[in-house]
Order: sequence, then C-alpha cells, then structure tokens
Amino acid sequence: MSLRFNAISNLLSEEVNIECSKKITAIFGENVFTQKVAQQFLSDEAFKSLNSSIKSGQKIDRSMANQIANGIRSWAESKGVTHFTHWFQPLTGATAEKHDSFFTIKSDGTPIEQFDGNALIQQEPDASSFPSGGLRVTFEARGYTAWDPSSPAFIMEIGQGGTLCIPTIFISYTGESLDYKAPLLKAIEALDKAAVDVCNYFDKNITKVYATLGWEQEYFVIDEGLYNARPDLLLCGRTVFGHAPAKGQQLEDHYFGSIPERVYAFMRDYEEEAYKLGIPLRTRHNEVAPAQFECAPIYEEANLAVDHNTLLMDIMNRVAKRHNLHVLLHEKPFAGINGSGKHNNWSMATDTGVNLLTPGKTPKTNLMFLTFFVNAIKAVHDYADVMRASIASAQNDYRLGANEAPPAIISVFIGQYLAKVLNDIKSRVTDKMDETDESMLKIDIHKSIPELLLDNTDRNRTSPFAFTGNKFEFRAVGSSANCASAMTILNVIMAETLKQFKKDADALIENGEKKEIAIMHVIREYFVSSEKILFEGDGYSEAWEKEAEKRGLPNVKTTPLALDALVTAKARALFKNNNVYTEEELEARHEIGLEKYIKKVQIESRIMGELATSHILPAAIRYQNILANNIKGLKEAGLEEAAFANQKQILEKISEHINSLGDLVEKMIGARKVCNKIDDIRTKAIAYCSQVKESYFDKVRYHVDKLELLVDDREWYLPKYREMLFLR
Repeated sequence: MSLRFNAISNLLSEEVNIECSKKITAIFGENVFTQKVAQQFLSDEAFKSLNSSIKSGQKIDRSMANQIANGIRSWAESKGVTHFTHWFQPLTGATAEKHDSFFTIKSDGTPIEQFDGNALIQQEPDASSFPSGGLRVTFEARGYTAWDPSSPAFIMEIGQGGTLCIPTIFISYTGESLDYKAPLLKAIEALDKAAVDVCNYFDKNITKVYATLGWEQEYFVIDEGLYNARPDLLLCGRTVFGHAPAKGQQLEDHYFGSIPERVYAFMRDYEEEAYKLGIPLRTRHNEVAPAQFECAPIYEEANLAVDHNTLLMDIMNRVAKRHNLHVLLHEKPFAGINGSGKHNNWSMATDTGVNLLTPGKTPKTNLMFLTFFVNAIKAVHDYADVMRASIASAQNDYRLGANEAPPAIISVFIGQYLAKVLNDIKSRVTDKMDETDESMLKIDIHKSIPELLLDNTDRNRTSPFAFTGNKFEFRAVGSSANCASAMTILNVIMAETLKQFKKDADALIENGEKKEIAIMHVIREYFVSSEKILFEGDGYSEAWEKEAEKRGLPNVKTTPLALDALVTAKARALFKNNNVYTEEELEARHEIGLEKYIKKVQIESRIMGELATSHILPAAIRYQNILANNIKGLKEAGLEEAAFANQKQILEKISEHINSLGDLVEKMIGARKVCNKIDDIRTKAIAYCSQVKESYFDKVRYHVDKLELLVDDREWYLPKYREMLFLR
C-alpha cells in the first residue's frame, strides 16, 4: 500500500487528546529570566547594571557580567537545566544554537558547574558555514555571537530536558553582521534618535522612542502522514503539482469557523509552550483557505517581538509532531487558494506612554500625530523599492498579487477620512500662512475618531501598507520570513525621513518662522511630494497596474530584480547614514538573496522532474496500459468501436499528456543545465527565473494536473488536495 493510502487509513484511527491547560497567568513567562526573576537571583548591584543595559544600552562591566551569569545559571539549574546556548538568527532563515554544558573540570580534577561572564557575553561559532555573501570564506571561519541584554534569556524545553538560551547577535571576525538581529538593533537605535529629536518639538520630556510590532502569523496544518507522502512538500514546502479540489475556499465557510478538534488540541499545546516563554499570544482562528489558521500576540517592542515570532515558528513545528500534524509556513503551499502572510503591525511609542500614530486630543498632539503619520507615508514613497526588497523571496513571489495577498506594487492605504485631512492641508496651507490661521493649527481629529475607526476597520486587504487606526500594517511580509528583515527596513527609512524633516523644519524656524507654522509647511510639502503612493482601491485589478505605471510606482514582480534595490546608490547612502549596513554588508545580502533564490528554484525544478519521472509517468503509463488492454479485449470480443469510444478518448488524452510531460521535463532539465553554467550570480538568478521557472513550471504542472484527473485514483500515489486540505 502506498504512503498516501496508509496515511488516509491511519487518519481514521487518530485519537484527539485535549488536556485542561493551566491558567495562562500562572505559567506566563515561567521559563524567562524576567526582571522579577533577575531581582531574586542577582545582587542589587548586578540587577541595576543589567537594567541600565536593557534601558539605555550601556555596556556591562566584565566583573558584573560574572555576577549576572552566575545568577542566570542558578535560576536555570533550579529548573533542572544543565546546558546553555547562544541563540541567534543567521541568514539561513532558521535559528541556530550550539549547546555547551555548565559542567567543567578544575585544574585539580574537581568537577564543577560553571557559567562565567565571558561565556554569557560572547562565544565563537563557525562563521564560514552560514550564508555570508562572500564576507567569510571556508578558511576564515571565525565568527562571534554577542549577548543582547534587551531580549531576556529563556529556557527552551524539549521533551524531558531544557536548555538555557541566551539571545545574541552574530557577527564576523572583522565585525560585519551575519544575522537578522544586529541590523535590526541598529535600525531601532537610529529610529529612536531621529524620532526623539522630532518629538521634542512637542514634548521635551520624551527621551526615548520604541518601535513596536504586532505580527499576525498565518500557517497551514495538514496530517503528517499525508505530508510525508508528498516529496514536494517535504523538500520545497509547497506542492509543485496538484489539481484544485471541487471544493476549495469558494464557499467562504472556513474563515472564522469552528476550529477542528485535532487542530484545536495542537493550538492549545503550542500556546502553552509559547506562554511559558513569555510570548503574549492573544488570538487564534481559522483563516480563509481550508486547513489555514492564524495566531497573533499583544504588541511588543520590535526587537522582542521579532525574537518571539522566530521562537514561535520553531515551537509550532516541534509541537505539531506530537499531534502527528505538520505546519506549513510556506507563503503558497497550495495553488488556487490563499497563501500565507505575516502581517507586521508597526508603530512607535514614547517613554511617556504615547503612541505616535494615534490621533491626539489637543491641537499639539494632533500636530505630532500628523508629523509622524506623513513622515511614514513619505518614507514608504521614497523607499518603496527597498521595502519591496525586504519582502523578496522565491516563496513570496508565488503569493504577492494572488488570492487576497497584496500586489508587488508598494502603495499606502490611509482611508477616506485621513485622506480628506491631508488634502485640506494641501489646499489650505500656503506660503502666506501665519499664526493667525488657527484652523489648520487646531485640527480636531480627536472629535472624529469614531469616524476614523469606522473608516479603517474595513481596511483595504489589497494594500501592502495600510493604516489601521493607530498603526501601519505591512501586509506583504511572507509567512516564513523573519520579521527582522522588514522591520529593519521600515525603521531605517523612517529614521532617515525624520532626520530630513528635522533639518527642513529647523531651516524654516531659523529663518524666523514660528515652530508650528514651519511644521505645517513641511507636512504639506512632504504630502504633496509623496501623495502618488496613496491608493484606496482594488490592488488586484489590472486598472491599478496601469494607474501605478502612470504614477511612476515600481512594479517589480520577481525577486532577482527586486533585490537590486539593496545595492543602489540611494540604498547605500540610506544604510550608511544610519549605521545599519556597510556597503560590504549590503552587497553580501544582495548576493545571499540571489543565491537563496537560485537554490529554491533549482530544488523545485529537480523535484518536479523527479516526481514526473518516478511518480506521475509510471502511474499514467500503468493506467494507459490498463485502458489499452481493455480496448484490445473489447475489440477481440467483436464489439463495435462505439462500445469503447470513451476509453479510447481517455487513452488519447493520457497519451498526449504523457508525451508532452516527458518532453517538457527534458527541456526543463536542459534549461537548468544551461543556467548552471552562468557565473554571474545576478544573471544566473534572472535566468533561473525566466528560463526555468517562468518557461516550464506552469506548463509541466498543467499536464500533471490533467493526468491527476484522468488516471485511476488507485494508481495515483501522491495525496490529493482534497485529502491534504480536508482530512485531519
């Protein structure tokens, strides 16, 4: 019996076990070295040192690091932990860890448990084996992980054991960043400084601005047996073949529907693991596509939110196995139905408790809101190509613009009410405006907040970057992506725009303009220069593509071309000015992105060829022989041709698809061999995109999917869409 039929048979005997979980508040953060825990296990001096480092980024003295390390070890050992690791996020897209024990032996042979400040602050993993884009080579293997105190240590429980995890950045021997976190921290720092400078126009008490993030994680869940019977899912994360089932999502009956019991048990299980690690999950529900789900947390500071999302993806994959399920985080695992995104809800908050993207209750706070709101619009307008690059991947290319995912055109949705406010400013703020013009300086947005919220609750699902009341939602980020990539770009383009805003406003003030008047003038100027990025309509429509082209907005649909934005003169200046990436680091990331793209398409092409040759064609030929023998037997029995006309017609169709499929696979393999001979990595990536993926993938799939409909179901060994999406 094939894996497909074994999996279906086993599904019938699958038991669901839902244990009563503890109260969330009783377990929340129990495996995290929180400030409360730190106070218990650290001296006052060590606690103050740690707290200062978290809040202001001050370096921790090595002697103090020893005290902190001992305190963390004591806490971990109280929970039965014997090993620790520096937990980091290299450019592979997965997390990385190397476990070391607290156990060591003194010079006199005495065994002891030890964890000193040096081990806490820095370790040296091999840097040559991670993607580096040429920054490291095999014979230059040194790299360093360095402790990030702003993200608390935690204990990851796996089975009956646990490991102390120290969140770290990862850099090369020569100082270049080799991970997602180091650039994110630099971008957050750049935004903090630029935003505080602008905030001080309105409130001198503001000394810090935090980037905040609330991600929404979409994912699919299918039976593990069915997953294992699909080599394409196993190796690519998506189905390269598969005919659409008779019922997909067209009835819209899955969205917000009753959660299947087996999936519900899995959700309860991974949520409990997440709560222990301080991940503040709040929402869970069925998404639009069958077998698709979503979870979302309470908003946190961006750095911590990124760590928590990365952790959660690991937890979900691990916990799913306990339930004989598999989580698919690929952006488009199934053709013809919704793909999965990771909507990044982004805002900025001050240390005085103000959300800078929330309309205020006084003219001053409204003016502050408008300042940051318009700066965000201008940042996206000026750096739309860099934002597109931040979400570029082979996986996301399948999703963007398809089935309720935003298009590749970066635009901003703000809603009718705020559009009217900005258009009023555009028409009423003039060169002659002075302090006697009270109407513009006292915009009463707060009186219309109910209208504002109503306008944006039914937000534009087709917009890649939508304002939703008190935040912007970057909807184009892919489900499997590390949030840090998009957050680094978003924070740094905002920092750069705010710095320019401060210069422009200061110039007017130095020329004798009243502060509020100067700010309004710059707001108007920024809105006028960037309003073409605003779009309220249907982002899926062909009309929008034509309109976007007229406006001069980029529409880069493929990753190899989208990544070019990282190495333009504009991008180099942006990242260098804000101390986020050096030119070498940008070049490296461009190369890594291209290399990943090539490998992803290459693997998909290989698995398509393998499945076609070893699964699809043999099944089709077996059924072809059955039909041929049937027709031959009926002929020999003396029946008229009309008696086997249908069999003959099916046989002809199958033969046609077999021949076409075999020819296309051979040509696709040949095209891949030609691409492999190309030395220049950008040219090679573009060739793989156009000469392999775009030239053959859909054509090969067409014939396979037609054969799936024609071949006897008992001969078809690959699980079908109807089984993967509806059997659990």
